Amino acid sequence: MTDAVTTRTPHQITVQPSGRSFSALAGESVLAAAIRAGVGLPYGCKDGACGACKCQKTQGTVVHGSYQSKALSAEEEAAGWVLTCCAVAQTDVVLQSRQVTDESAFPIKKMPVRVTSMTAQSPDVVQLRLQLPASEPLRYHAGQYVEFLLRDGVRRAYSMANAPHTLSATPSIELHIRHMPGGLFTDHVFGSMKEKEILRIEGPFGSFYLREDSDKPIILLASGTGFAPVKALIEQLQFKGSRRAVTLYWGGRRPADLYMDAWVRERMADMPQLRYVPVVSDALPEDGWSGRSGFVHQAVLDDFADLSGHQVYACGAPIVVDSARAAYTAERGLPPEEFYADAFTSEADKERQK
Repeated sequence: MTDAVTTRTPHQITVQPSGRSFSALAGESVLAAAIRAGVGLPYGCKDGACGACKCQKTQGTVVHGSYQSKALSAEEEAAGWVLTCCAVAQTDVVLQSRQVTDESAFPIKKMPVRVTSMTAQSPDVVQLRLQLPASEPLRYHAGQYVEFLLRDGVRRAYSMANAPHTLSATPSIELHIRHMPGGLFTDHVFGSMKEKEILRIEGPFGSFYLREDSDKPIILLASGTGFAPVKALIEQLQFKGSRRAVTLYWGGRRPADLYMDAWVRERMADMPQLRYVPVVSDALPEDGWSGRSGFVHQAVLDDFADLSGHQVYACGAPIVVDSARAAYTAERGLPPEEFYADAFTSEADKERQK
């Protein structure tokens, strides 16, 4: 892969069909410039590993920094596709991304937060609640995420698991943290974090949020703690009184990975349009699992012969999101622009992919 070339002057980046534009500074990636300007381009890992930020370039020239070929093939690059997380503009550039709308332009803020509670949901998942400053409200769309600002410029991203309307009662956000042994942040959360501890966050980020201008039936696809932003979407749908048909597919290796199964079933009592399909891939005899088995994205393929009239919101491990995107568009007719996703790659995963 080629190294990014530093340019001397800012270049204008325009995103169609929204018409939104922003300036990219010398040597700055397109994605970093978009985030700085509050423009919600899609992205996941920000390291050229997942491909979530891939956009079609219709005008201009960029030079890519290092990235993985599975995120952008040589054929895709030749056809004008770019990875905004590691693309540096050499001229003014025009991109195509239907995920960018004026609606997504909530201001990105840095703020202190206080740990108010840590509740174990499973042996390796904790529900973390963070109190927001009373004088500095956080505006976000259900499904978006914040980043913790750690020492030495290190960041860790986690999705809000509560919809924005819940802040009116209690100005706090809910996060679902899975322990990654050896992880800089999660070792602290599961080891030494205490209530009342002060942390710093920045956000909101991400283009994974409910498109409320559609009446299409919705498929929610979650793996593991990818359920967090999906939970926020369900709360948003219930709050808005939406009557759209919603089917949640939530996958885990073992039944315990479906750590808020009871919460989902409670929502179903109040949302008759909500259908729930839990899927477990590696159940053991002692689990007593009698539900659906296998890969969660495959369960959708098994249940739907045609997705051309649906929207899909997918969040979780990149392998799940990437497999779903490819299969649903190629095999079930899902319009590519109706697949909305957040794929989060852990630091451990990034190291393994090097």
